[in-house]
Amino acid sequence: MAEGVQLTQAEADHRYEVFHTDCPARDVVDHVTSRWGVWVLISLRSSDLRFHELRDSIRGISEKMLAQTLRALVQDGLVWREVEPTTPPQVTYGLTEFGQDVGKPLTDLFDRITQRLPPGGTSAAERLSATGQARQPATPGPQ
Repeated sequence: MAEGVQLTQAEADHRYEVFHTDCPARDVVDHVTSRWGVWVLISLRSSDLRFHELRDSIRGISEKMLAQTLRALVQDGLVWREVEPTTPPQVTYGLTEFGQDVGKPLTDLFDRITQRLPPGGTSAAERLSATGQARQPATPGPQ
């Protein structure tokens, strides 16, 4: 929103109370930021994928968790699902316009993180130690 622009009463009435426990937007945020939701959205940013392609692109996800995550993201309107009537059925998933909007900043975040990591896949503790930012144990004060 532009600086200095005030919401009209109609716009203010349609805003969600995101800090309220029963706000529907919280469910969507929970699904997007879940352990696997982020990876599904990032994986689908570049192309539509069939279920097994999506499963293979996200290392470590079980079929059960992928199915649950996809079900929630489809219900939220972030992902579309298309079933081809073949034997066995082929199911393809892709991002809706809403999913593209939500996935873009996640992809940007992922890109920023991976650009800042040193090559070689060091752990967080190793990175902090190498930069001198590791937490030092507190020195005991006078007893």
